[in-house]
Amino acid sequence: MRHMTDGLDARDKAARLDKMTRIFVLISLTAGLATAGFLAAGALARSATQTSATVSLRHTKLGSVLVNSKGRTLYLFAKDRSAKSACSGSCATFWPPVLVQGRPTAGPGLRASLLGTTRRSNGSLQVTYNKHPLYAFLRDKLAGQTNGEGSLAFGARWYAVSAKGLAVLKAPPATTTGYTTSTSTGYTTTGYSYGGGG
Repeated sequence: MRHMTDGLDARDKAARLDKMTRIFVLISLTAGLATAGFLAAGALARSATQTSATVSLRHTKLGSVLVNSKGRTLYLFAKDRSAKSACSGSCATFWPPVLVQGRPTAGPGLRASLLGTTRRSNGSLQVTYNKHPLYAFLRDKLAGQTNGEGSLAFGARWYAVSAKGLAVLKAPPATTTGYTTSTSTGYTTTGYSYGGGG
């Protein structure tokens, strides 16, 4: 009888040990995933947040456009109004705002008087140029890429920004529509409110 009880006790202990091991593994995995998520969110925030921001000009296939300190093209969002950003949440994940703590600086060829900041809904300061909040694009992996140009996302179009602080647009193919076409680049610049048909 005692031998039988010892066998049950051993199985009971093994079952409890197995259960405790599973709980420990589950807690470890949960903690590991939480840490990885925290680190990824921190890296994303650090990539968007800068203690100081320099906006410069770079020649691209669109002509000379505004870029950040890493040479990545900066865009304006046609949905923004009165220097206020209309891009937050998942929009700001794909189009990270150019954030700054302090005053941004203008590189050669840009007018410092057009450079400013606007307060975002979360309290952070976003860099503006000619009253347009500035954004990078997640799919521009290399300096000088302009993969976001003309994209329709989150309710409006996205355009690279010229030295004058205007949207850089592809010229219409064959007809003129009242825009001044630059023959050297094949692109036009226009005001912020251009949205075309959607």
